Amino acid sequence: MIIMKIRVNNKEIETAAQTLRQLADELQLPDKGVAMAVDNAIVPRTAWAETSVDATKDILIIKAFAGG
Repeated sequence: MIIMKIRVNNKEIETAAQTLRQLADELQLPDKGVAMAVDNAIVPRTAWAETSVDATKDILIIKAFAGG
């Protein structure tokens, strides 16, 4: 298992994830109400498994919430 440092929401974290799907699983993100962007481009959930994660990419996780 290779551990690397990546940037998620402007914070450096360590992960063994190789794809966005693996990262979502590792971070225990909910199945609904979450979006991910790589280098300021939204990645459809259907492409998470094919989208690689590495130290050169800036990842943003957006969680929807209700309120007023």
